Formats: sequence, structure tokens, C-alpha cells
Amino acid sequence: MNYRLTKREFLSLLGAGSGLLTQSLVVAPAALAAGEVRGKGRLLQGPVAGASTPTSMKLWCRASDAVPLSIAYGPAADPGDAHVTEVIQPSADTLFSCVFTLTGLRPGTLYDYRILINGNPDPYTGHRHLPQFRTPALAADMQRFSVGFGSCARYAQDHEQLIWKALLRHRPDWFFWTGDNIYNDSADLETMADEYLRQRAVANYQDVAASIPQLAIWDDHDFGFNNSDGRNPIKQDALRIFKNVWANPAYGLPDADGVFFEYNYGGVDFFFLDGRYYRDPNKAPDQPQKTMLGRRQKDWLKERLVRSTAPFKVLVSGSGWSAAKGAGGDSWASYLHERNELFEFIRRENIGGVVLVSGDTHVAELNAIPWSEHGGYDMYDLVSSPLAQVTTTTWLDRRPERRIRQAFAGSTNFGLLNFELTAEPTLTFNAVDYMGATAWEPFTVRASELQNGVSTWLEKMDELSRRRYERAQKGEPYYQ
Repeated sequence: MNYRLTKREFLSLLGAGSGLLTQSLVVAPAALAAGEVRGKGRLLQGPVAGASTPTSMKLWCRASDAVPLSIAYGPAADPGDAHVTEVIQPSADTLFSCVFTLTGLRPGTLYDYRILINGNPDPYTGHRHLPQFRTPALAADMQRFSVGFGSCARYAQDHEQLIWKALLRHRPDWFFWTGDNIYNDSADLETMADEYLRQRAVANYQDVAASIPQLAIWDDHDFGFNNSDGRNPIKQDALRIFKNVWANPAYGLPDADGVFFEYNYGGVDFFFLDGRYYRDPNKAPDQPQKTMLGRRQKDWLKERLVRSTAPFKVLVSGSGWSAAKGAGGDSWASYLHERNELFEFIRRENIGGVVLVSGDTHVAELNAIPWSEHGGYDMYDLVSSPLAQVTTTTWLDRRPERRIRQAFAGSTNFGLLNFELTAEPTLTFNAVDYMGATAWEPFTVRASELQNGVSTWLEKMDELSRRRYERAQKGEPYYQ
């Protein structure tokens, strides 16, 4: 239950002055007493905005101790309609983190908010500028929106992470992480938790965290070790820690653990996949029974795709969708039976509008899998990596089915998706570097082009990619 605040109370809290809330309203007496004994409880990480709907917002934060936390919030233009949440007292079991779910919000509205400790602004962070978030508009009222995404953030490699400043310049409506969000590479759970928490403390990330809603799945380095699969002995603990550091709308199903979930924003359906929890070894023979998703997750995905009426259905995977890495590689290239089974299901069920997203490769890419050659339509894989890691040159030796844009290895980057939901829905993709500059000529695809029997990959290629493709078709080197 949330409690109403007077305008005077709310403005006092936003100004980081002394709290005017009564103990009975905000803080349970026992919790208050515990906080007074400790005396120095404070906010250590956060806030981080999570899953949002037109009428709700999840907010994550982490305290130093089991101190009573709450959030005061209200419309920026109408502070007289302010509320404060019930108290949550985090515990060591959750790393002293917690997720608040604010409900009853107004669609398409900018909100001011502040995290409270013992009913008052945190004295150690109250001087910071006021955090804000905006709820999404109702889908029927949303004609356009933008989404950022990225993968591969290694704090030890990049403490500064200028990419977040670039993201703020473009300011997408929300952002999602496609995995390798930390580099754990250890069986030690304290190390895993510490990697998440120091990534959360990056100075350039703070404004992004507090104001741009974020969702996440994992890949190998945050699931366990490099190229980890379902045999990972710490996967249950890794999942527990993952749940304690993100504010996703869901995690798997009641009968299937994992980090997969479905999310609708602005009338577009996003399907976030868990490619690790049930994954067979990469180097196992690629036979029909070999799986990356596991039977239950795959059945769930097929069921939800059939039910979706969205113009675009975005399938988000930590592992790249193309065959570029070859058999045994850490991507869908080692699971082509399962990948192609999914593509054939989409064709057979006449499911239009599917677009693929992935990360992992330490370069930004735009590739196509020409399923139009099998009676379907072309599957475009939109790739962004890394957020905070070194780029690589391995892409020089890899050949995805079709390169639509040349790999971008010039710097760290994030992906940017712009949806136009007019009578002819379109999706535009580009990669953005740490200076805020785009990598390529924009790629745009219409929902009407993602229908069985339609082939567009050749016309979507930029000039350089087309020349290199035609040269390779003659048996000449792709690069020269």
C-alpha cells in the first residue's frame, strides 16, 4: 500500500530537508529503532529504474544495512498528488537490495522521486540532483519510441565508461542489457556480487540508472565462466544474485527457472531469452535434440509468438543468431537445428514482424539470415557490443550468412532502435559510439517487409557490403 503525502511534505523531502513524515506512516517502530542503533545507514547503490508500464514503475536500490527504506514520489507538474511507499527493510540475503513497485501512476508523465531512509532523505546522497522517471504513454497513444541496448561491460577494463554519456545524449525511452553485464568468471559468489555492485557504482552510469528504465538477461560471463552452459554448478546461486540486482518484470516461469520473460512496450512485443540455464555444451554434435533454450522455454516462446498481434516481435538473445562463429562456437551457430526449427515454426505459423537482437561479439553488427530462401522472410540480427570492453578483430575471419553493414569495431557502442508505429510501422537501427556518433547509414525495415515470401536483404545492404558480397560470390576474397 502507498500513502498520500501533502504537497508541503513532498516538497520538503524533494528538497532533501528534514522529513516531515510521521513514524507511524512511514517507518515501522522496530525498524526505526534498529536504524537508530546503527545510526549510519545509507544508500550505497541506486536508484535504478526497472520494468515500467503506463501505470507502474519498478525501482531498485541497495542500502548499507537492514535500514528501513521507502520512496516518496509524485508528478513533477503536480506535487500535490504525491505518495510514499510502504517500508521495505532489506536483508543480507538480498545483498541489502530491494525493488519497489510504484503503482497507480499516470501514463506518459514525468515523476520526481527520492529514496528515504528512516523516513528521511539519505543525508549522504540528498544533495544530489533530484532523480526523475517518465512513465510510458498508453500503447494506443504512442506513435514512436526508442530503445537502447548493449552488452559486455567489464569494469576492470573500463572504469570511466563514457558510453553512458553518449546514451544520455540520445536518451532512449528505455534500455536493455543482452548479457555479459559483468565479467564474473569465478565460482566465488561474493566475487559475482561484488562485480555487479561495482558496475552499479560507475559515476557516469548514475543518471542513466535513475532515469532510464532498464531490463536485462545474462550471457556466459555473468552466468558463470566463459562459454558456460547448463552444467554450471553455481547456476542457481547465479540466478538468485541476478534477481537481487535487477528489476525485471519476471524471471522464467513457475515450472522453469531462468531469466527469460516477455515485455510489451508501446504495442511492440519483446521476448527476452535465457540462452545459458538449459544450454547443452557448444561442442556437442548439432543434432535435432541439442538445445540452447530447453524444451519448456522454447514451448513458451512458440506459444507467445503465436498469440502476439504486435507489428514487431523482438527476440533478444545473449548469443549471436548468425552462423558466423561456426560449429562449436559460442553462438547459435552451434545450435542450427534448434535455431532453424524456430525460424521454420515462424514461417509455418505465418508469424510476421520478427526481428532478432544479440550482443557478445565485441563489435557492432547488422547481419541477415535469408529465410526468404525457405519461403519465409529475412531474419535481421541487430548486434551491439561492447559497452565497456575492448573491441576485437575476430570478425575478420567470420562470415555471417549476409553482412548488411560492415562490422563496427571503432569503439565501445550501444544499439539504438527507433520504432514508428504509424499506419506503416517501421523499425530503424543504428549503433552509436562513445562520442554519440552513429556507425552506419541507418537501417530501416517495415513490418510489411517481414512477411512470408518477401526478400529484402540485398536491397538493405549498403554499397560496400554489396560489393564485398558480390566479390565473394565470384570466389574472390571478401576483404581486399
